[in-house]
Amino acid sequence: MKLRRQKHAKKNMGFYKHNFHFSEPFQILLDGTFCQAALRNKIQIREQLPGYLGGSTQLCTTRCVIKELESLGKALYGAKLIAQRSEVRNCSHHKDPVSGSACLLSMIEDGNPHHFFIATQDQELANRVKKKAGVPLLFIIQNTMVLDKPSPKSLAFVQKLQTDQLVPEYQKQSIVQLKEKEGLAKQEGAKRRKRKRAGGPNPLSCLKKKKKTQEGQEPSAEKKKRRKRKRNRVKAEGVQSVQKN
Repeated sequence: MKLRRQKHAKKNMGFYKHNFHFSEPFQILLDGTFCQAALRNKIQIREQLPGYLGGSTQLCTTRCVIKELESLGKALYGAKLIAQRSEVRNCSHHKDPVSGSACLLSMIEDGNPHHFFIATQDQELANRVKKKAGVPLLFIIQNTMVLDKPSPKSLAFVQKLQTDQLVPEYQKQSIVQLKEKEGLAKQEGAKRRKRKRAGGPNPLSCLKKKKKTQEGQEPSAEKKKRRKRKRNRVKAEGVQSVQKN
């Protein structure tokens, strides 16, 4: 079971490395629910996570998460200590702290440019994270940490990327300008104009065959008549010569 879980983690990490350019050290944003679950299940996050993800990691959190844990009192004191031992990433809520889930969501806006992982046991937060492309999700189940498979949003993003549907407009314009500069656009247009269309039959083959005219037949008929008259004249002369004798 452990080998199977490790194999799935390696496959999922390969997906994020190849398609979203994740690299070491991997930055793991912890919320209070994940810290509490790790404490309850006696999971050493700092020691176990690098081996599971196959690379060095940095445990991170935000001031809003720590403030939220402090406000919940002694029940989450241990979770607060875990969060405080993590590196604090700056958020945009210095003066007006928000809930931990809202703060973590703000950290992965605009395409998750800092390549954060989100580690949480909050199902509502997890569902909202899955609606964003390129955000790996970690949670704890059955006393073990699990890297969730890529979300449908991430898969759809990669599919569009592979079919060149996400090429920025300025890049498309620069490609057109380069083609015009090199004269490739004119050549392509000329090729399109020279392309032969499917033609019909040869027009000369459609002409009807010429029939023999009566004018062409009349000379031969006239010759036959002349020959007949000559033969009759010869016969008549022969009869007359016989009678005289």
